[in-house]
Amino acid sequence: MRARLLFPSLALVGLLSGCAGTVALKPADAANDPACAEVMVRLPDTVAGLDRRSTNAQSTAAWGSPAAVILRCGLPDTGPSALPCFTVDDVDWLRDDASDPNFTFFTYGRNPVIEVLIDSTAVSGTTTLSDLSNAVGTLKPLRVCTDATDVLGN
Repeated sequence: MRARLLFPSLALVGLLSGCAGTVALKPADAANDPACAEVMVRLPDTVAGLDRRSTNAQSTAAWGSPAAVILRCGLPDTGPSALPCFTVDDVDWLRDDASDPNFTFFTYGRNPVIEVLIDSTAVSGTTTLSDLSNAVGTLKPLRVCTDATDVLGN
């Protein structure tokens, strides 16, 4: 499952260092999901102090010049994961740090899934996710992060 999540993300990592202008992105398979439209219209103009840029793909967004934050809505629900899961402003996120210093975050327990790529040399992941939480929070949680102790006890 982790390889399936990484493949689309790694293709976008190179875009984090692009030039000003429209950011070329590939839409997620379910980018036309009406729930993505609800998220997209609520995205802030500024994230982690960076201004929003135009993109060429449905249900995508980017901030910064060069782009340091990229968002795509419409990824499939992956279910349980071994990736670390944590909560920022009532939204659960999976963190994939395989391409450090770039991090990929996926919403957990919400459908459709939102992917956020962050250049951590330019912005704080926590600040970025907090700035996006009002928009992303419009997707109703279906599951929440759990820890092994939540399931197995002490």
